[in-house]
Amino acid sequence: MQTWEAIRSRRNVRQFEDRPVADDHLDEILESGRRSPSSRNWQPWDFVLVKERERLEQLSRVSPGGGYVAAAAAAIALVAPVPGEAERTRVYYDLGQATMSMMLAAAGLGIGSGHAGVFDQDVAREALGFPGDRFCAFLIALGYPAGRPLTLIRRPNRRPFGEVVHRERW
Repeated sequence: MQTWEAIRSRRNVRQFEDRPVADDHLDEILESGRRSPSSRNWQPWDFVLVKERERLEQLSRVSPGGGYVAAAAAAIALVAPVPGEAERTRVYYDLGQATMSMMLAAAGLGIGSGHAGVFDQDVAREALGFPGDRFCAFLIALGYPAGRPLTLIRRPNRRPFGEVVHRERW
């Protein structure tokens, strides 16, 4: 799949087939996150890949709407240093870019993804073992979409282009 196709096919997937994702595809997705742009090339991220079912079930409890993580083939946890006030915006912006890079890479491989914020740091830390000076910001659940593969979304549920795009001035 080409980049433009991946962008137009990507959707949040929360129901997955019961089959694994190949390790080389997971590595490609992780590499796309590693190569993501970062403010001042800071690269504040560490990625924890999880495939073990028990750990996925544990991670599904870190967010009120994250139950679908338990049924994913894999999940990637995005971990970063606990930011000071001055770094807060930068760290979330950088992690957001890494998240989107990985989700687009997944879509390009026909792999579905769904992202979730992490609200319960204690459960995340217990499941993943990251140090106390770090926090887990997001999870990306990965797997093959159940029911329907990723295909071009011809009428996305988005505000109209002309309403969103302003040229030169508002």
